[in-house]
Amino acid sequence: MDFTQPVSDLPSTKPYLVQAIWDWCNENGFTPYLAVQVDASCVVPSEFVKDGQIVLNVGTEATHGLQLRRDGISFKARFGGVPREVRVPMARVAAIYARENGTGMAFDVEEAPAGGAPDAPDPGTPPAPATGRPHLQRIK
Repeated sequence: MDFTQPVSDLPSTKPYLVQAIWDWCNENGFTPYLAVQVDASCVVPSEFVKDGQIVLNVGTEATHGLQLRRDGISFKARFGGVPREVRVPMARVAAIYARENGTGMAFDVEEAPAGGAPDAPDPGTPPAPATGRPHLQRIK
């Protein structure tokens, strides 16, 4: 086994940690919330974005067709009674935590490559930094 592989060549642990915290929340009766730093690569209801961030309930009762994949998260949900599709690249996930007690994990948010997502509109200005984030411990 070769242990000399540079860390930068290894796959990200973020999708695995997101899945683990999501599983932990569900197994213990908590509601998993996902904090997303929104940019043009995200498909979210823009009217619920505040300070460039949106917090999404990704619990089984709030979503339909939830897919937690290595490259991103997608599902359908109702926002104000209106069904919407949500797609979030894993790079834009800022945190996942339990609504009831704030236990979870925060992550570094990766900037999108120049030009943003190919099918997304240009946002014009970068989102403002997020404020009022839950108290989470960052683990690298």
